Amino acid sequence: MKHIIILGDGMADWPVEELGGRTLLQAAHTPYMDKLAREGRNGRLVTVAPGFHPGSEVANMSVLGYDLPRVYEGRGPLEAASIGIDLQPGDLALRCNIICVQDEKIKNHSAGHITTEEADVLVRYLQEQLGDERVHFYTGVQYRHLLVIKGGDKHIVCTPPHDVPGQPFRPLLVKAENDAATETASLLNELILRSQEVLKDHPLNLKRIREGKDPANSIWPWGGGYRPRMDLLGERFPQVKSGSVISAVDLIRGIGYYAGLDRLDVEGATGLYNTNYENKVAAALEALRRQDFVYLHIEASDEAGHEGNVELKMQTIENLDRRAVGPIYEAVKEWQEPVAIAVLPDHPTPCRHRTHTAEPVPFLIWYRGIEPDAVQTFDEVAACNGCYGLLKEDGFIQTFMSLP
Repeated sequence: MKHIIILGDGMADWPVEELGGRTLLQAAHTPYMDKLAREGRNGRLVTVAPGFHPGSEVANMSVLGYDLPRVYEGRGPLEAASIGIDLQPGDLALRCNIICVQDEKIKNHSAGHITTEEADVLVRYLQEQLGDERVHFYTGVQYRHLLVIKGGDKHIVCTPPHDVPGQPFRPLLVKAENDAATETASLLNELILRSQEVLKDHPLNLKRIREGKDPANSIWPWGGGYRPRMDLLGERFPQVKSGSVISAVDLIRGIGYYAGLDRLDVEGATGLYNTNYENKVAAALEALRRQDFVYLHIEASDEAGHEGNVELKMQTIENLDRRAVGPIYEAVKEWQEPVAIAVLPDHPTPCRHRTHTAEPVPFLIWYRGIEPDAVQTFDEVAACNGCYGLLKEDGFIQTFMSLP
């Protein structure tokens, strides 16, 4: 049996007043996810282990069943792997957002969704102005980049910028957890403040301002850690002789790298509502024909949740159903070798809250011939009645990979 996980990042939500107290999954038109829930089995999954922040790296590693207290090193090292940076002992890798600061407040975490091409100009400029033998900036995707500090201390407290839109940035600067990390925290704060000086009058930002766009006028490092020690997926599940991860997000590709999965590039994959679903589906099906396992990650709902845009998030959920889940189901349902499909979010990103939360998420599992449970729709409420109940730690991936 082959296996594919279709993950809608941040797709789960809270009840929304203007939707009559329904969640977006309840209100959205999702005939294929409802069909698979009705014909398959359902449950809920705790994706944020106690003591961990509900970040996408934490939640996606949980979906794949990794023991977070043992292997978690932060988001930065995952993104380093994705863009081909070979971390050495003592290298502290941090996610480095390019953000928009206005009136001393974090206006948004994405500099108005700056393009990769624009951001590359700024990241190269930051390296010229602020980089040295110890400090290295690397271009990632869109607003998501990488900062590596040689000899950095990971015992620092950094605030994810998507958690604090509209808040003053100075109280949120990096703090040391102990005396040994004070130098690293001070260095990072100096880089943040110096970045604001060198970026404010950059020609690209002046052009963005003239065009009515948010300037990309500050860096914001967070999610730091060292190279993780993660088991390959095939070592835990011998039936996975080969597999692929498909995502526009560096940290997911980095998880895939450490899990031993191929990282497939897809033209038009953006991580936003306008991502190329059709190319992602084509890549997933092609990989599934020749491999055992595919992890198809689609970011769009998470970004809409961060924007607090109910209408846009509803659209992304319906797009996932119509343009990803449906075509994959229709393609594989009659394959000679059976294919198991799982659909789930990694965490909620409630529009009202505009950031991640740690509540359990719904999941469904379907394959041809599975005996269904009583659940009729795919959503946060219906999943409470699923036969799998509430799973934790590696319960989901063990269940999914142990199907007959």
